[in-house]
Amino acid sequence: MTTPDTPQMASPTYRLASLDPDFILGPSMRGVRFLLEFAKPDEALRAWGVHSTIVVFGGARIREDGPGEQARWYAQARAFAALASERGGARLSSDKGRYNVICTGGGPGVMEAANRGAADVGAPSIGLNITLPHEQQPNDWSTPELTFRFHYFAMRKMHFAMRAGGLVVFPGGFGTLDELFELLTLRQTAKAPPIPIVLFDEAYWRSVIRFEAMVEAGMISADDLGLYSYAETAEEIWDRLVAGGVRPHAAPSWDTTPEDP
Repeated sequence: MTTPDTPQMASPTYRLASLDPDFILGPSMRGVRFLLEFAKPDEALRAWGVHSTIVVFGGARIREDGPGEQARWYAQARAFAALASERGGARLSSDKGRYNVICTGGGPGVMEAANRGAADVGAPSIGLNITLPHEQQPNDWSTPELTFRFHYFAMRKMHFAMRAGGLVVFPGGFGTLDELFELLTLRQTAKAPPIPIVLFDEAYWRSVIRFEAMVEAGMISADDLGLYSYAETAEEIWDRLVAGGVRPHAAPSWDTTPEDP
């Protein structure tokens, strides 16, 4: 790079706007950065032919060898992602379109289990990571070309919602609840299509949230309880999704492995 040889050329105002990090990262360009976080993943997902996803949420602290129910939650998330990827159409080629591609937050725990399950059957999967104070590292199983990092939670949530054909929520903490209620609100207000929402492990969810209390207090209608259902096994999750409108797209015999776009 040529060293500026005049005060004018050395001035920050002389930099090309698109190559000026101080300008791009300044407060006046927040809207532009928001647009970039929409456009970059959208372009990559289109290149890979991703028509629809199945979003899987759940606790980042769940471990494959964890205590109590954690091992079961991890195993069932992995098994479900493998099953859904085989039956849903994630293994179709980019030119034929990929359907019901597993999409997670890209981190550890249930997210890792779901991305891993897709990888088990040779299917691509998506990881929508977020920059956090304690840096979140992407897990080893999301497809590298479909592994993204966001600064804005709002844009990350939009990418979760805009292609989702179904939502599966495993036990989790504040972040899982945040994403669950985001999609429930979109469904209740008809801002999202009528996608099925499945909560895994009814006992856990009933111990954490008593939705019926909201009905009793007049905060939601009784019909709103139909926005979600429960499941206890990977197979049952799939059955609930199909009953709720998810369409299987099994890979044909001539195309059983993913192709690069």
